[in-house]
Amino acid sequence: MDEQRGGGRVSADVEIAEGIVFPDTGDGGLWVGGAVIIDDEGRAFAQRRSPDRKIFPHCWDIVGGHVETGETMVQALRREIAEETGWELAAVLDELYRLVWTPDDGIERHEVDYLVRVDGDLAAPRLEPGKHTEFMWVDGDHVHLLHDHRDPGDYFITEIVSRGLESARKLRGRG
Repeated sequence: MDEQRGGGRVSADVEIAEGIVFPDTGDGGLWVGGAVIIDDEGRAFAQRRSPDRKIFPHCWDIVGGHVETGETMVQALRREIAEETGWELAAVLDELYRLVWTPDDGIERHEVDYLVRVDGDLAAPRLEPGKHTEFMWVDGDHVHLLHDHRDPGDYFITEIVSRGLESARKLRGRG
């Protein structure tokens, strides 16, 4: 099926909400996909990056990573979620954030972050060894806990999580 545009369809066993338009990740740019995962209590999943990571060491982050050559955004989200948590991507519910950023390595990244639903034991994520050291679930009153050892200009993680929490609240209101 066409993965570029959502329409309430299922793509490779992943439900894609209507209106979601995925980027062309084969355009030569370096793409990053992020996933905001919300539990049944309305909290967002965050994981701490290992202290030896090149980018954002020892900082809180959402699940996600680089889209590999030949992958679509949905394939990358599915792979990253499985690698970083052991959970399985079930649905892409909303697009939350798009940004272009260049970290200290000087390589420009095009990031798109999504609200997703996953299958698996949310109480027991399998953090990716060597890449993440701990996890927590945050609600809107505790998003500030994601402010940590990074430059204040790099706090877009809190904006992404806040948007995910708000989108999940709105979607629950419809259900």
